[in-house]
Amino acid sequence: MSKIRKLYFYDKPKVLKMISLLNSGASDRYLDLSMFNPLNLLHYLVPLKYKFQPESYVYKDGKDIKALITVTPQKGFNKKVEIKKLLFEENALEASAELVQYAVSRYKAMGSPSILVRVDESFSELTEMFVSKCGFSKISNEKLWQSGVNGGVNGDPNAEYDKNEFRLFRNTDAEEVMNIYNEALLPHFRPLLNCGVSDFKDNIFKGLSYYSEYKYVIVDKNTQKINGCISIQTVDDENYVLDIILNGYFEYDINSIISFASDKIRKRCKNFGLYIRSKRYTNLGEKLDNIFSDMGYKCVQNQIVLTNSSARVLKSEETVKRYNVLTDFYPSNAIQTN
Repeated sequence: MSKIRKLYFYDKPKVLKMISLLNSGASDRYLDLSMFNPLNLLHYLVPLKYKFQPESYVYKDGKDIKALITVTPQKGFNKKVEIKKLLFEENALEASAELVQYAVSRYKAMGSPSILVRVDESFSELTEMFVSKCGFSKISNEKLWQSGVNGGVNGDPNAEYDKNEFRLFRNTDAEEVMNIYNEALLPHFRPLLNCGVSDFKDNIFKGLSYYSEYKYVIVDKNTQKINGCISIQTVDDENYVLDIILNGYFEYDINSIISFASDKIRKRCKNFGLYIRSKRYTNLGEKLDNIFSDMGYKCVQNQIVLTNSSARVLKSEETVKRYNVLTDFYPSNAIQTN
C-alpha cells in the first residue's frame, strides 16, 4: 500500500542510503538542518508566509521509500516556494510525479502563487515529467561557474579592489537592491520572477536556516549610491556560491568583485571552493557567461528554471531539449575543496 506523508527523524537511515547511492555530496550538517531539524514538526503547522525552513515529504510503498521531495519557502511575504530536492528510486518516475503533484497542490492551497524548480541539464525524462505531468513551464536557465579550472585560484590573484566600495548589507538597503534586481530582469520574465522588498531583508530566523549567507552592497564611494549587491552562500562551510546583482549602468570589474568575495570567505575558511552563478533571465546573464568563459572558468552546472504559475512568460527566449533534476547549490562532481 502506497502513501505520501511527512519525512520523520526515523527515516534518516533510509534517506542517507539514498543520498549515498546518488553520491550527492550532501553533508551531515545540511541533512540535519534541512531535513531532520527538531523544529521541523512544528514548522509544518506555521502559515506559509512565516515559513523559513525546508519541508520534506516521502512516497512510501509498504516499508520502502520510493521518492522524497524537499520544498523550501523563499524569503519574503510573496509566498513563493522552490523544490530543492527530488530523490527517487530507479523506475519510480510515476511515484515521483505523484509526489511533485502532491507538493504543488499542498502549497498552492496554502496560497503560493508560484512554485519554482531548477533542473540539471541531463535527462529528458525528468523535464518531460515536470512539463507534461506536473504542469510546469520552462523559463530560462542558470549556470554555475567554478572559479579557476580544476579547483584553481579563486579569482584573479592580482586583482585589486577598493574596500570603500563594499560594505555589509543592511535591511534598509533592501528596497534599493530590489529595484536593481527587478530592473535587471529581462522584461518578459518580470511577471514570474520579480521580487518585493521583503525578499531581500534578513529575518529574525536567519540563524536557524540550513545555510549560511553573507551579503554586501557595492556602493559609489563618493555618493554612497548602491550599484549592486553580492550574496555568498554555503551549506557546508567548504563550498561557496557567489550571487551577483548589478545595476546595468554601473561600470564594474568582475575580478575585483570576485577578489573581494574570496577575501571575505578566506577569513572564515582557508581552503574552499568558489562557484559563481550567472542568470540568463537578467540583462547581464549572457555577458557574464562570456566573461567567465574568457577567464577560463569551468561551467560545472547548467540548470533550467521551471515554474508552476498562473503567470506566463511573454515570449520564449530559447528552446532547450535536455535537463535533469536537482541539486541545491553544487553538482555532485563539482563539490571539492581547493
